[in-house]
Amino acid sequence: MKETTLVIMAAGMGSRFGEGIKQLEPMGPNGEIIMDYSIYDAIAAGFNKVVFVTRNDLLDILKDVVGNRVEKLIPVEYAIQELNDIPKGFEVPSGRTKPWGTGQAVLACKGIVDTPFLVINADDYYGKEAFRLIHDYLVQDHDKGVEYDFCMAGFILGNTLSDHGGVTRGICVIDEKGNLAGVNETKGIVKTSHGAECTAADGSTKACDIQSHVSMNMWGFTPDFLDSLEEGFRDFLAGLKPGDTDSEFLLPMYVDSLIHAGKASVSILETRDKWFGVTYKEDKPIVVESIRRLIAEGKYPENLYGD
Repeated sequence: MKETTLVIMAAGMGSRFGEGIKQLEPMGPNGEIIMDYSIYDAIAAGFNKVVFVTRNDLLDILKDVVGNRVEKLIPVEYAIQELNDIPKGFEVPSGRTKPWGTGQAVLACKGIVDTPFLVINADDYYGKEAFRLIHDYLVQDHDKGVEYDFCMAGFILGNTLSDHGGVTRGICVIDEKGNLAGVNETKGIVKTSHGAECTAADGSTKACDIQSHVSMNMWGFTPDFLDSLEEGFRDFLAGLKPGDTDSEFLLPMYVDSLIHAGKASVSILETRDKWFGVTYKEDKPIVVESIRRLIAEGKYPENLYGD
């Protein structure tokens, strides 16, 4: 059986929530954070290692809150994403203060990850099914006739919406073979009495199909993707306009470019599990109650790690 790695993007933990960092907010009955449940599900699915992508200024707190505990169960490593970590020949634009986005976050794993790997966000709960589906895909051989063979968890839009405001989702375009043909980043998606609505480019609202598949940044990649990602990051930096201090090298956009270049095939692995996360402060009680319900259903033990 192939070795596999779980990569958790946690470098964006500077986002504040209440009095603390929202990704580290206790959600479980014994202080468990959302990441704990993801790691628990990944181990159960068969993943062999965890790599946290973080920043130097967050490394100690990440180790203290989750890493030091998890390393008793599974090998743990840390990849550092920093603003100044860019290829030779490029300079950080004056005035830029934040790292370069999810594409650079995954690229930070080069030299650390050498197995098929799953990428997730630190602050999202994905459910057990997606971890199992992606792990099983990664350990199998596929002949897609393209350079890169990837997969992605396809969540149902209606299972990813917040009760407390609009959200942005990558709505998937799927071809006749069930592969990803593109991702349409859609902003302002809100629940309605009849389903969902989103905001069009002209500011008007239109209905959204709540049965659409959406990307929640849960991807399965092969290790050779990291070389391609490095090349893509160079192209991204070379294409920046003078004075641009905000553009980000985003994982979905780069994967989309590989698909349209005919270099990659991405299988959509549909999951019916309900996603949840803390997009708004008001979401926390819902997350806490959702976890409590999953425990009552027997999907998790009361004390996740038994310590």
